[in-house]
Amino acid sequence: MRAVVHDRYGPPEVLRVADVERPVPKDDGVLVRVHASTVTRGDAMGVRSAEYRFTRLFTGIRRPRRTIGGTELAGRVEEVGAAVTEFRVGDDVFGAERGANAEYVAVRESGVIAPKPTGLTYEEAAAVPDGALIALSCLRPVSPLRGKSVLVYGAAGSIGTAAVQLLAHHF
Repeated sequence: MRAVVHDRYGPPEVLRVADVERPVPKDDGVLVRVHASTVTRGDAMGVRSAEYRFTRLFTGIRRPRRTIGGTELAGRVEEVGAAVTEFRVGDDVFGAERGANAEYVAVRESGVIAPKPTGLTYEEAAAVPDGALIALSCLRPVSPLRGKSVLVYGAAGSIGTAAVQLLAHHF
């Protein structure tokens, strides 16, 4: 498969399209054919930039550990693992997973992935996951919420704002 890769830190010129090994989903995962993905400020600053040296403790000291960028995606399920129950081949989905700037990405069913809203294009859906799906994946383990109280600490960012919205509509 083809992917946008970078094997060193630096400006956009370090990016190139290359053939890489296609991921294989685990038993609890799905393989998504990516129709749209994003390039965010986090990709440019924290992951690829040579200026933010502190992040290199997490991304690789001398060179990036993960060479395929991108996180947010929208696409269609191409393959499902044996233990997957929520998704089927052909389902349109959107989510967040490292390495999304590629033709395919493997995502755990319990990860940040959900059915794509039918009213959104792939491009529109790929821009949504940053806050909304991350909040959803954090709320799933405590579901159902009926009769429970939830405190959202720091609801000013995209994740907290989405959590408040989801809770207000009785996630």
